Amino acid sequence: MNNSFSVEKKVFEVLPDYCVGVIRASIPNKEGAANAVSELFRKELQRFFHQSQGVALRETKNISAYRSALQKAGINPNKFMCSIEALSRRVQKSGVLPEIDPIVDLGNAISLKYLLAVGAHDLANAQENSIAVRFSEAGDLFRPMGTLTDEAVPEGELVYVSGHQVKTRRFIWRQSDDGKITNLTTEYLIPLDGFIGTNDDDVIKARDEFASLLTEWFGASASTGFVSKENNIFNF
Repeated sequence: MNNSFSVEKKVFEVLPDYCVGVIRASIPNKEGAANAVSELFRKELQRFFHQSQGVALRETKNISAYRSALQKAGINPNKFMCSIEALSRRVQKSGVLPEIDPIVDLGNAISLKYLLAVGAHDLANAQENSIAVRFSEAGDLFRPMGTLTDEAVPEGELVYVSGHQVKTRRFIWRQSDDGKITNLTTEYLIPLDGFIGTNDDDVIKARDEFASLLTEWFGASASTGFVSKENNIFNF
């Protein structure tokens, strides 16, 4: 389906509480707010660094839920650590992350603030402006970050995908090179993954805060949605 984000119904057979807050944003120019994002980003890194000392991150409510979901999907959460666990452990250890891009940095700040898995995809590289979460099938390909070569994805893996081009492997483990955000990106799809009854309230709060900052700081045209078992598609 054109111009949409969806979760295949089969996914809810494995993860019935899975939900995604979604932002669809158009941002023609993101440089004007770079300083504001940089300041917020650095403050959030320091806040998280100091408040997370001595905390067993994998045992926190949110990260525990992501780890459980990976296991239910047949993915080893120790070998293929979800994005927010990897991010939070890195910041807990050093208090430092490189600044990559204003939108990516803002996403990382929001991710740390709410301890949520937050992604960002370049819709210009998505087939029919659409991305879905489903189990991989024959013909699906993934381009690892920093490469120009696609690799076949085994069937039955939980992935973010557009057409047959996998955007994120092993659920929320690692994004592809062809979907990464660059300084030329103007069309964004931003998913915030969570679980009903665990952190869905935070998903909605984080989504709305992120969308509000995109509008206020970048003059973005943004729309928001929420996908769950009850409504598995967001059209934009």
